[in-house]
Amino acid sequence: GPSGCGKTTTLRMIAGFTKLDEGTIELDGDDITTVSPNRRDIGMVFQAYALFPNMTVRGNIGFGLLMKKMPKKEIENRVDHVLEMVRLQDAAERFPHQLSGGQQQRIALARALAVQPRVLLLDEPLSALDAEVRVVLRGEIRRIQSELAITTVYVTHDQEEALSISDKVVVMNKGVIEQIGTPEEIYRTPQTHFVATFIGTANQFFGKVSGRDTVICNHFTLLADGLNGFADGQRVVVLVRPETIHVEPDQPKHDGWNSIPGEVETITFHGAVTRLGVNLHGQRVVADITVANTKPISLNQKIWLLFPPEACQVMAVDERS
Repeated sequence: GPSGCGKTTTLRMIAGFTKLDEGTIELDGDDITTVSPNRRDIGMVFQAYALFPNMTVRGNIGFGLLMKKMPKKEIENRVDHVLEMVRLQDAAERFPHQLSGGQQQRIALARALAVQPRVLLLDEPLSALDAEVRVVLRGEIRRIQSELAITTVYVTHDQEEALSISDKVVVMNKGVIEQIGTPEEIYRTPQTHFVATFIGTANQFFGKVSGRDTVICNHFTLLADGLNGFADGQRVVVLVRPETIHVEPDQPKHDGWNSIPGEVETITFHGAVTRLGVNLHGQRVVADITVANTKPISLNQKIWLLFPPEACQVMAVDERS
């Protein structure tokens, strides 16, 4: 969810750092609402790595085990094991200031894993890192989490991160859970207008329902599936994902599909796909095309956007959004 929606507060309540106003927190069926943080058996990794600057990497990772009064030999073995897991065996005797940001975050993760927690909490652990390191590290976190099979609650405002790393996604907005589901469910079948527009990119067309398969917008009419639950004349928003839109340089003859003329305003290269910004009667619409499947497109070119009725997801207009 976006900043200020309650993600970190929820995480802090699970960790025991923030008291609940009401309700309970259960872990494996045990009520831990009033259990002190140090007795919850939960590991936490913060956005700021919070490493001890005067301790080596080995000392940082072993600190929690030392507090648990674990035998020295066992601590050494456990530290070696997690260092291998985060692939930083060579850095064991270095100090935090001698490490890159990505390495420091790996050490913070290793320290949390060393105590073998029942639950691992990660609070935007990658937000301070650059894009390339973020992608590598989220793959590493996913690998380690799967290997250890530790239930992990991962807070992020980055939708791509949430979709790529999770088995289950919880989307929050203004302190309310909007939807819970698998990454695919959240992306393909959002339950609210907020989820549809927050997760991924969605073009929005506002209009009124007319009959069983038509939405009348200001400058054009859309054919859309799934209008059975709406009343005639009801205000709705039609959401269309960029990747479901086909682009044709000439007016297509495609019965039963939506076909709308527009003009190309921007062309942005994204590697595998190219994103077009198209002016549709004053509204900016984005369409993703692959070079292999589309004829060459140039700026200010007149084109046609083409998409089937099933590409349209219709929702009642959410006045809060």
